Amino acid sequence: MNSDDDRFEALLDYLKGTRGFDFTAYKRSSLMRRIQKRLQAIGIESYDAYQAYLAAHPEEFGLLFNTILINVTSFFRDPEAWGYLTSQILPRILTGGRPDSAIRVWSTGCASGEEAYTLAMILAEHLGIEAFRRRVKIYASDVDEDALMQARHATYGATQVEDVPPELLSKYFERVDDRYLFHKDIRRSIIFGRHDLIQDAPISRVNLLVCRNTLMYFTRETQAKVLNRFHFALRNGGFLFMGRAELLLTHGELFTPVELKWRVFGKTLAQDVRDAVPPPEREEERPPMSNDDRLQVLSLETDPVARVVVRADGTLSFANGRARTLFCLTHQEVGKRLQDLEMSFRPIELRSLIQDALTQHRAIARKDILWPTDAGESRYFDLEVVPLTDASGETLGVQLTFNDVSRYRRLQEELERSKNELETAYEELQSSNEELETTNEELQSTNEELETTNEELQSTNEELETMNEELQSTNEELETTNTELRMRSDELNTANAFLASILTGLEVAVVVVDPKLQVLAWNHRAEDLWGLRAGEVQGRHLMNLDIGLPVEQLRQPIRAVLAGETGLAELTLDCRNRRGKSVRCPIRCTQLTGGNGETLGAIILMDEIPV
Repeated sequence: MNSDDDRFEALLDYLKGTRGFDFTAYKRSSLMRRIQKRLQAIGIESYDAYQAYLAAHPEEFGLLFNTILINVTSFFRDPEAWGYLTSQILPRILTGGRPDSAIRVWSTGCASGEEAYTLAMILAEHLGIEAFRRRVKIYASDVDEDALMQARHATYGATQVEDVPPELLSKYFERVDDRYLFHKDIRRSIIFGRHDLIQDAPISRVNLLVCRNTLMYFTRETQAKVLNRFHFALRNGGFLFMGRAELLLTHGELFTPVELKWRVFGKTLAQDVRDAVPPPEREEERPPMSNDDRLQVLSLETDPVARVVVRADGTLSFANGRARTLFCLTHQEVGKRLQDLEMSFRPIELRSLIQDALTQHRAIARKDILWPTDAGESRYFDLEVVPLTDASGETLGVQLTFNDVSRYRRLQEELERSKNELETAYEELQSSNEELETTNEELQSTNEELETTNEELQSTNEELETMNEELQSTNEELETTNTELRMRSDELNTANAFLASILTGLEVAVVVVDPKLQVLAWNHRAEDLWGLRAGEVQGRHLMNLDIGLPVEQLRQPIRAVLAGETGLAELTLDCRNRRGKSVRCPIRCTQLTGGNGETLGAIILMDEIPV
């Protein structure tokens, strides 16, 4: 990692320590672009200087967070996707339970609330306002407090509600001056709150989870973590509605595509095999353990190798002391489903390995599993998943053994590094010996060349004297040439001033273009007519100028003049001057020729006639 990356990471740590915003899970490329935008806005070049600026100007934190947290949203964004959700998914949600069962919806990354209110409108249309108020709860969350404050106010400008269908706008919004206020009765069913998808616990028992174009800002590892939480948050039969930039092709164990085109996914239900294994005996029903049994338990408990036993139904049966320390487990978590624990996917996805071991009835091994620690270090583990089978051949579960090979891996890396350094040193030594022999031969050859060079220098001195005289003569010729150039420059300046005086004196707009239609001249009347200064247009293509004149209609007349098809082209166009007024513009176009008759471009004369 270079020093600039170190400073960037230090800035992220500073933001996390001072304001509690943890951006380390965001993609570095997009995060750097957003922060660089703030640096350019305030004229700062380095991350160190910006960190000092943040310390001295606390108001900058808000501007920075608003820049990073791109709050792009609107009512019914991607209308066809919302149409599919309304016509195909909502009826399945509403008919999936009891007639009066609660309907819970979670809108993540809601920004200023348009998405949450869109959900409210389509649900109210399906259920009716009274049933909506009685049955529906919409949880809208974001990490940006300023955006949430706007969402809670529920007022929007005319441009913000342009995408709301007119019948819904009149039904669910009240016009207050130049703003639109969302229906208060519907608004009470929407709960806005700050929620960090990475750190905070997910909202549970959700029928519909809407997360549109939010995951795309996170790293792949963070996306996997958030998707596991989404899977936990959804009810069985729940749906995930995502943005068009997101596609869950690698998370088939969590979500099944319902309609890929509109990014709608259903929750994948894990196979429930709890009935295949008899329930464990209660503590009071178990016979007392013998000393040998207790010794075996103590041996497993104090084993320096982390060992975890998972029942065939996917619940955690046993974790020894080393495993509990490693995965931050408590005794209360024994008996929980493995998929609800963080260790199920960190440092490696365990559920698929366990399923393979149970299905194939053989041990599954993975080597050198990388696990970055919070302290920034890297640890490596060898994992072995062994199916546990009783005497009758029935598989009761699996044992997971995590063998810490970090020290061996570091020693191996150091040994490899030492070998590489030794090989490099040997190659450098051999190269130095060869260079020394070559240098000795070159020195001997150089000594002979010096004697020859000494004689050549004598001859060169004589030639230099001759050249010195020639240079003196050349200098005199150059002075004469410079005098002539100075006179011609004065004549050219006089001619330019004469031409500028003529262009300034004309009461019509004059534009001169070359054969490629690039602007060569643009007088003050053209500046006054179209609102662009000469310095802004010179060298630019006439057809690319954003002015009130429909320049595309000039292309053919100018081409005809340049080709010599006509000596004079005249036309009148309707246009708008720089003040926005509609005017009629008579235009004359003639050919600009050089002294030898070649075509140098075209002269365009323009005037304005008020309509």
